[in-house]
Amino acid sequence: MKRKLIVSSSPHLHKDESVIKIMWMVVVSLIPAGAVGVFVFGLYAFWIIILGIITAVFTEGLIEILTKRKVTILDGSAVLTGLLLAYNLPPRVPLWLPIVGSFFAIAIGKQVFGGLGQNIFNPALVGRIFLMASWPKYMTAFTKPFDTVTSATPLALLKEAKFIEQITYLDLFLGKRGGCIGEVCIFSLLLGALFLLLRGYISWHIPIPYILTVGLFAYIFGGKTLFSGDWLFHILSGGLILGAFFMATDYVTSPLTAKGQVIFGIGCGIITSVIRLWGGYPEGVSYAILMMNAVTPIIDRYTKTRIYGTRCAK
Repeated sequence: MKRKLIVSSSPHLHKDESVIKIMWMVVVSLIPAGAVGVFVFGLYAFWIIILGIITAVFTEGLIEILTKRKVTILDGSAVLTGLLLAYNLPPRVPLWLPIVGSFFAIAIGKQVFGGLGQNIFNPALVGRIFLMASWPKYMTAFTKPFDTVTSATPLALLKEAKFIEQITYLDLFLGKRGGCIGEVCIFSLLLGALFLLLRGYISWHIPIPYILTVGLFAYIFGGKTLFSGDWLFHILSGGLILGAFFMATDYVTSPLTAKGQVIFGIGCGIITSVIRLWGGYPEGVSYAILMMNAVTPIIDRYTKTRIYGTRCAK
């Protein structure tokens, strides 16, 4: 009797990873940025983060119960959405704002599409854009580090062609500047990003082209005035690092192939640069990622790899 080769169905490669583990590891990687944000802006920022997370988890659980679906509040995705939403808020917004933003992010940005894995846009950014459109006064009021005095962000000052006093690269790197809670300390964000890269949870294909494209555009088209053409200033300012490593790399809303991810990153970089340099807003990271989220299905369609064992049709 001949021995037959039995081939089971795919996938054939198994790793000790899961969606739940990956989500919680991303949350862990973001803790240093949040800790620095609370240290720089005070305990009030901590309550913004907590309210954002609690509201996201509560909203997800409530909607899943009402729609008679499996409750998945422990998978970490709702916690991550609430955390990222809070990180994208100024440190002195009213405490009802993260509640409204997280509710909108989960209900409209995620659950209306069917839940985790089916949303086409990054939920945290959907919440942030909703808040920006509804309450721009609160979303553009920033404070100086270790102070309660209202201050513009470096990018806002640059947009208004104002001289940026006493802001060094080290200040931008360590978080001694105005900005959103989770975006100000580049050092802590890079620590978290390095952790994700070394563990293989994200790859370089989106964040590196994204960041390099912004730097290149700033260098070529930024102009010759102080800081406007400074590519490093543009990279270290705003929410570029937070967006490039922690939101643009979202598995659900980004392309599947390496080639598609590079295209996605470059597209994000171009849109961010256009908004920063010529648009009406000083920052364009959120809008850029959401716009490229919408293009992701097209990118996947034209960058999909050939099925193993088949030939291209003539």
